Amino acid sequence: MGVEAARAALATTSAAVDEVVFVTTSPPYLDKTNATAIHAALALDQGVGAYDAIGAVRSGSGAVRHATGGSLVVFSDTRTGLPGGADEAQGGDAAAAFLYGEGDGVIAERIGFGSATGEFLDRWRTPGDSYSKQWEERFGETALVPLAEAALNAGLKSAGITLEDVDHFIVSGLHARANRAFKATAPDLTAVIGNAGVAAPAVKLADVLDVAEPGQVIARLIIADGADISLWRVTDAIKAYRRASTVQEQIASARGTLAYNTFLTWRGMLDREPPRRPDPERPAAPPSQRREEWKFGFTASRCTKCETRHLPPARVCVKCRAVDEMVPERLADVKATIATFTVDHLGFSLSPPIVAAVIDFDGGGRFRCELTDVDPTTVKIGDRVEMSFRRLFTADGVHNYFWKARPVRSSDG
Repeated sequence: MGVEAARAALATTSAAVDEVVFVTTSPPYLDKTNATAIHAALALDQGVGAYDAIGAVRSGSGAVRHATGGSLVVFSDTRTGLPGGADEAQGGDAAAAFLYGEGDGVIAERIGFGSATGEFLDRWRTPGDSYSKQWEERFGETALVPLAEAALNAGLKSAGITLEDVDHFIVSGLHARANRAFKATAPDLTAVIGNAGVAAPAVKLADVLDVAEPGQVIARLIIADGADISLWRVTDAIKAYRRASTVQEQIASARGTLAYNTFLTWRGMLDREPPRRPDPERPAAPPSQRREEWKFGFTASRCTKCETRHLPPARVCVKCRAVDEMVPERLADVKATIATFTVDHLGFSLSPPIVAAVIDFDGGGRFRCELTDVDPTTVKIGDRVEMSFRRLFTADGVHNYFWKARPVRSSDG
């Protein structure tokens, strides 16, 4: 999700990225920087730094406070709880990304910030646990609301405005009762996508920026282990800003409901009958490192002699047999058409069946890959698809990331 959000953020700008900061409470790895996978999938220059800010919802506030010009901050979270609990019913998965900058091109300028901190035990998860524990709700409300009020007052004072001057007021946090103590004017989205933890305030801000007008003031209050508020003034540059797709368009493009047993399987809470083929082996580190540009960046090669495109990249041209006459060509953002496909009910998958397809890219190049976000009963030859960075499987604690194809979401496919 973080890669997809970052791709959308960078799709309509030519501004340089100086660092990638990945913020999440559900990191795929510990003892390994997760942001490097996003860095590789975006095909960023080696000199661009990649860092994690993980573990707590408040990590997002810290990342925003310290972001500088050129910081690409990616917020992505998976939130759930034990079956039948409030966290499972109200949790959600989402991601959003923002590129911070300076100068005339920015669409919103930060005009104030406020913070208040207290040490108390409201929500916690010890290392190794999959689900959070929470103290009685009235205690959390009693502890959090005064801190949130203090942060709000400090932020308004730093910006030199009052709450009446705020056009869009965003309130976000994992404690629903504390959130309701403040009258937010921005759409909540929780009833639609769930509470996405560290990603929730970022998604809400993106949703507001989709409709904000120049000169309007946005206040975003994040209640977590205290509270932080950031205040932003929308600039005239937002008139020329063209989004890849709005938050509401992405919500509307959702495939529909997910079967509960499938949901539990993906969350690792339900062991189901396995496929009739062996489980996959973990990816080996050396070949993954050698093929980083292909495996993560989806960079093919094109022959300079005959213009033939090769997926995966090759040294020898399959058409004219020229050797080492290739130039790299990134295809992650190039659309394709399904040439043929098959539905495999026996291949390894947490959500069978697998839909495998042969796709033809615009401008040349044929590739066999797995389809995602598709209904096996409705997919057909000639469908238009685009690439999406996904986790294929996890074996022995190693996540195998690569690219799948999905139906195009926009009308220009």
